[in-house]
Amino acid sequence: MKQAFLDLLICPHCLPGEYPLQASIQDSRQGDIITGSLSCPQCQKVYAIEEGVAFLAPQGKIPQATNRYEMPAVVASYLWSHYSDLLGEEMATDAYQRWAGLMRPSPGNCLDGGCAVGRFAFEMAKKFDLVVGLDNSVAFIRTARELMSKRRLDLALPEEGMLQRHVTLELPPDWPTFNLDFIVADAQALPFRSGTFAGLASLNMVDKLPKPLQHLSEINRLAKPRGAQFLFSDPFSWSTDVASATEWLGGSEAGPFAGRAQTNIIDLLEGRKGCLDPCWQVESHGPIWWKIRTHCNHYEMIRSCFIKASR
Repeated sequence: MKQAFLDLLICPHCLPGEYPLQASIQDSRQGDIITGSLSCPQCQKVYAIEEGVAFLAPQGKIPQATNRYEMPAVVASYLWSHYSDLLGEEMATDAYQRWAGLMRPSPGNCLDGGCAVGRFAFEMAKKFDLVVGLDNSVAFIRTARELMSKRRLDLALPEEGMLQRHVTLELPPDWPTFNLDFIVADAQALPFRSGTFAGLASLNMVDKLPKPLQHLSEINRLAKPRGAQFLFSDPFSWSTDVASATEWLGGSEAGPFAGRAQTNIIDLLEGRKGCLDPCWQVESHGPIWWKIRTHCNHYEMIRSCFIKASR
């Protein structure tokens, strides 16, 4: 974890209280903490930093065996989805270029909440002063950090059965990485001080969370009261396997979020549902199609509904 981000951090376990974390550094290289810990003086909880990765979920390290996003095949699928255009793939998606194009360059910090293997965070490093991506998948974060540090990554893409195709991903030379980092954290208890970020994103994640509204409330807490941009996008694939239907932000016929989620979230941001303050102004909204690749003969097309807002 890069030392430049230490001043932004608070204890996620103590929320809504905001208590800065104290760093104990055992090994660091060129401003990157390789081994160490972060401790909270209030609750005494200690968060590990191992092989450069900070584990900042409220419960500490999340068991990898319980997370399907730790599987190598899933990591490969997301790497293709994020970077297929850089690889020159015939079926490449331009979704991340389109999402990135919705964000204006701005001084200040940017958060990519639910960053997966990092593409949007890399794009934002060209537009903001400091950028942090977070996800609860250790495999995703380790992969994003490896690409950040080495600027290249060897991929084994499933072709058919046990057959694989080996390709090399290289970051474009003009993509900065000195102002970028990735951490393991919970998008419903974000370990940052309030009002820290001028740019925030939540892409294709809210329907994967047990408490979607809590995540949006956390995003709102971290955004600057003025001079902030927020990019939201999701396919709204609600499932009771993830969250109770009473927690969904759409997709039901009754309750405070009856109807379609995109309309409900616009109402939330603009203050008509009274949960987020100060209010946002929605600049644009619509669909962006993106793809996930399982193997060379199997792709999944997903219609993600975006909302771009500012205040």
